[in-house]
Amino acid sequence: MGVSTNIVATYKGPARVVRGLLAMGPREDRALAYLMAACVITFIAQLPRLARQAHIEGLELNMLLGASLMAWVFIAPLMLYILAGLARGVGMVLRGNGTGYGARLALFWAMLATSPLLLLHGLVAGFIGPGLELQIVGLIWFLCFAWFWIAGSIAQERRNVE
Repeated sequence: MGVSTNIVATYKGPARVVRGLLAMGPREDRALAYLMAACVITFIAQLPRLARQAHIEGLELNMLLGASLMAWVFIAPLMLYILAGLARGVGMVLRGNGTGYGARLALFWAMLATSPLLLLHGLVAGFIGPGLELQIVGLIWFLCFAWFWIAGSIAQERRNVE
């Protein structure tokens, strides 16, 4: 299936999608592509908020964009690799049968699958600004991300047992 089809399917059953992605074989280039796509989309989602902030506070937009680009495209992938390693460590402590690749794929896919909600969050932050609406969209994103990551992590830790 295509990436967009898998994203929609993730909202119905994240574990099934992660198992399907793992069935395609360990391809680190695919996992890295999911991670980089998620990070670039997250950077793009920040643009409306940064434009609003620059306008209201009288800041230089290019400086804000540069800092956000550096954070999301260069630093965040490194931190997410570390986070995936920690998640795999938790899986090992809990006697899971997963792999480092599976842990990375579960995390990176959760990031990519929730990117439409991040884009919505960015639009709300840019056009409405801080408030209850932004908090609600942020909470929905966080809950979906946690659901996708936990379900994917459990699926990849159990996949050799079933």
